[in-house]
Amino acid sequence: MIQGVTVHNRILATTPIGSVAIDILEKWAPVEISSSPDEETLLGLMEGTVGLVCRGEGKATSRLIAAANDLRVIGRTGAGYDSVDVTAATTRGIAVVIAPVHAFAVAEGTLALLLALVKQLLTGDQIVRTGQWETKYALVPGDLAEHTMGIVGFGRIGAHVAKLLKPFDMTVLAYDPFVDPSHVGDSVTEMVGLDELLSRSDYVSLHVPLDDSTRAMINRDRIAQMKKGAVLLNMARGPVVESLDVLLEALDSGKLGAVGLDVFPTEPPDASHPIFSHPRCIFTPHVVANTELALERIYRSMANDMVMVLNGGRPTFCVNPEVFE
Repeated sequence: MIQGVTVHNRILATTPIGSVAIDILEKWAPVEISSSPDEETLLGLMEGTVGLVCRGEGKATSRLIAAANDLRVIGRTGAGYDSVDVTAATTRGIAVVIAPVHAFAVAEGTLALLLALVKQLLTGDQIVRTGQWETKYALVPGDLAEHTMGIVGFGRIGAHVAKLLKPFDMTVLAYDPFVDPSHVGDSVTEMVGLDELLSRSDYVSLHVPLDDSTRAMINRDRIAQMKKGAVLLNMARGPVVESLDVLLEALDSGKLGAVGLDVFPTEPPDASHPIFSHPRCIFTPHVVANTELALERIYRSMANDMVMVLNGGRPTFCVNPEVFE
């Protein structure tokens, strides 16, 4: 943006986006990357912004939407849209498009974290690096074979996780109140209730959207229902788990054998929290979906749908299609 000059028909991104998205969007309007994703910075850029790419820590709040007189479409890089006030956008007739085309990447990341934890790869790596070879006899990795995996949330990602687990000779349980059990295919052994899944599973992976029904879904009471030594993965949204404190308590008591997190209650998390020095945890900074192929697909899908809206058409993936009625 030129100092002192208002740029009309701008497409604004809350954080940097890939060149494939910029190339598509710039055919419609100039693309500007905000210097910061905080609300105050974004508010100062809303005049003339017709399209908002909401990525990373950037949020399309009701306050931001109310100030965006020219805004016509909000694009989210991924499947989740809890960072967008969809109600406020819908009231204003603003379409919210998403890009749920990266399930394979999150599923692969889930399997990678699961195997790393169960096989104790980080511990083994440290044994070699620190010259403590004799301690290897105390290291007893676990198995996937003949164990039970519980998948909480059986949408695109959960279904792909189940597909990847087929060669591992596992019992796969799934919970999703919105999925017809007759439509899950042969990758799932059984669809069960959440309490039953937690009590029967050796490994539990979370793949639910964040809403009022899933916030703090995994709490002290639910963890108490799990098998002693169970492994918990959160690949969904951080607030689906009550807090880092309840996870640490469960690890210290032995109720949880290991924890893998790609998401956190607040992002970035407070790195001084003692869970981040716990030896039976692996953390990734909300990046398992951001593989090379997944990002290319996400950016292309989102940008094309945003341009479709700006051109007066209907996008492929829209969470509030009623704005077109």
